[in-house]
Formats: sequence, C-alpha cells, structure tokens
Amino acid sequence: MTVFLQQLINGLSLGAIYALIALGYTMVYGTLSLINFAHSEVFMMGAFMALYLARWTGADVHPSIASVSLVVVGTMAFCAVLGMTIERLAYRPLRKSGRLNLLITAIGVSMLLRNGTLIACGPLASFPTLLPEAQWQLADGLTVRSMDVITLSVTLVLMVALHHIVERTQMGRAMRAVSHSRDAAALMGIPVDRVIAFTFALGSSLAGAAAFLRAVDMHKIDPEMGTNMGLKAFVAAVLGGIGSIPGAVVGAILLGLSETFVSGYLTSTYRDAIAFCLLIVILLFRPSGILGKHAPEKV
Repeated sequence: MTVFLQQLINGLSLGAIYALIALGYTMVYGTLSLINFAHSEVFMMGAFMALYLARWTGADVHPSIASVSLVVVGTMAFCAVLGMTIERLAYRPLRKSGRLNLLITAIGVSMLLRNGTLIACGPLASFPTLLPEAQWQLADGLTVRSMDVITLSVTLVLMVALHHIVERTQMGRAMRAVSHSRDAAALMGIPVDRVIAFTFALGSSLAGAAAFLRAVDMHKIDPEMGTNMGLKAFVAAVLGGIGSIPGAVVGAILLGLSETFVSGYLTSTYRDAIAFCLLIVILLFRPSGILGKHAPEKV
C-alpha cells in the first residue's frame, strides 16, 4: 500500500507538469486547428529565462519570496511574449494556407529555437535551488516531498485561474466563440487576431510555469529538455481529446500516473514507451480522446 501511495503522489506531480504544457497544445488547436510543435521549445526557453532571472535577481544565491516570485512571473511573461511573437511572425502570415504549410512551419520554428538556444546558451546548465527542499515521513514509510506539494498547489491555482478566464471573462467567451467558428466570430465583431494572440500568450505562460517547476525539481536544464516533455504533453492532449481543456488535464494525469506505476512496479525501461502505447490504444478505440467529441468535417 505504501508503494502504491508513493507512486500515486509522484504520478500526480509529474502529471501536473504535463498538464500545464498540454493546455497550450489543446488551446491553440481549439482556435487554429494547428499542432504547435514549437510549444515544447517555449517550455525549454522558459527554463533558461528562469535561470537568467534567478541570477539577475540574486535568487540563485539568496532566494526569497519576493525574488522567487519575480522569477516565476518574469518567466511566465517571457513565455507569453514569445508565444505571441511566434504566432505573429510565423503562423499569422500562413493562416490562410493549407494545414501542411502551418505544420512544416511549426516544426521549422521548433528547430530554430532549439538550435538557437544551443548556440547561445550551451548544451547544459545547472539550475539553482530556489525553493525549499524538504521531505516528510508519514505512516508506513511514505515520503512526501515539498516539491510535489508545491507543484500540485501551483498547478491547481493556475487551473482555477484558467477556468475563470475561459468561463467568466469576456476574452474567454471570445476564445470559445473563435474555437467554435472563426468566420462567425469575425462577423459578430470579435477581434479574431487578438483572441488568437491571447490564446498563444495564455498557453505559453502556463508552459513557463511548468518550465520553472521542472527546472527547480531537476536542477539542470538543456536545449533538448523540451523535446521529450513536449512530445509527452502532446500525447496527453490527444489522450484527453485535443481541443478539450479538461481533457488535456485528464490525459496528463493519466499519463503521469501510468509512467510512475510502470517504473515502480515493472521497470523504468518502458517508462517512455507507455505514453505511445496509451496513444495507440486510445486512437484505436476512441479516436476523439477520452473527453473529446467526434465532429465530422465537411469536405
């Protein structure tokens, strides 16, 4: 029972990171029907920005609530601006082109950001300890890490904020309208370009929060860190139903739990393979995803 609970906690913590990244994929797909493969590099660049902000604020030497908060907010803001810049320069000029053109562009932007970061920042960097690292021993040897508690708490707060934005604000209603039909939304006077840019900013800021949490937990960052995490987060979004915000969260938690239980009860060798096994099963039996809705397209 102790091993089960330990793996459950670890799986929820990992799934929370996947969820923050997966939300960016699913929101962009909901508005543009585009798989933004550059989103994984936004996550990666957020981790490097967090490192530089930590050095600039002195949080790497003397972390405080104010300095660490500034690092988190600055990282999320940087990723939001980066997401909007990618949308404005790379995707908007090709919006009326075919989906294949947009897909190729997304892959090209991803490679550009990854290799540019490699040239500018180097292959590997150590990340300082910015948050308290403590462990609490509960009954029967169960260990709870402070990072797991922080990760789950921050993710929960961001999920509540996202739900409020999407469901309770004017921009959120505009996002849902654009997701339903861009043409109809434009005819109703909704500024479609502004809504899409906001969607990129919102999803990218969540990836920035995930980058900070992941970097603090792992204590190292590199230009390739976004590739594996981004791919798994994309799988999580597809599992839950691409375009569905609750589905992205459900798929991410399911993926995180699956990985940790496979590592704990079988072997870590198959940890990465489980994501794609789950994807194949879902695509075979429910192509629209767990919470996705099947909507036939007119051709």
